[in-house]
Amino acid sequence: MPKPARNAIYLASQSPRRADLLKLWGVDAQVLVPGVNELAAAEALEAVLPGERALAYVKRVTRLKLEASVQRMQVRGLPPRVVLCADTTVALDGDILGKPSSAAHARRMLAALSGRTHQVLTAVAVGRLDKAGVLQVGVAVSRSSVRFAPLSPAQVKAYVATGEPMGKAGAYAIQGMAALFAQHISGSYSGIMGLPAYETAQLLGSAGVKLAV
Repeated sequence: MPKPARNAIYLASQSPRRADLLKLWGVDAQVLVPGVNELAAAEALEAVLPGERALAYVKRVTRLKLEASVQRMQVRGLPPRVVLCADTTVALDGDILGKPSSAAHARRMLAALSGRTHQVLTAVAVGRLDKAGVLQVGVAVSRSSVRFAPLSPAQVKAYVATGEPMGKAGAYAIQGMAALFAQHISGSYSGIMGLPAYETAQLLGSAGVKLAV
């Protein structure tokens, strides 16, 4: 069996923006996501524990998702490759703002972010099985800050009506129309998108994955 190319990995995410970034960086990423019968267990991994802080949460969830994805690779009998997993969370005054459960929930989140500075934490985990079959994992976290301009109820309603906030941590996508709200960004723009370039490159390089540069 031919060896996989040094730039070939499994991406344990359905996020098109993460796939696009990896492609831009010269990585051949094959999506590896839960099947229909695995969705409930996968969603349960994202539950916030009582009293859990944003940093501990994002690191724990990303590690658990990576371990589940490596197991998925083995159960499906896929050729062994490096697996990459990432998770993004938004925090305001220490409170974790996950993905909105409804349009009304998204409007409440955006109203809370209006005129305020919040934190965006994205954890990246890269794992590979060594020759003994033991999982070797590297984890890094990107921390950024975003300040939104004051948003009118009409702006919030119109933005939510586009559907863009759904499925996004904090109810917005910085690479989309929410860029119109961002007065100031400090940190990693790609990290706010969901996959921090520098940290990802370091982890993939350490795992033997070749990037474009």
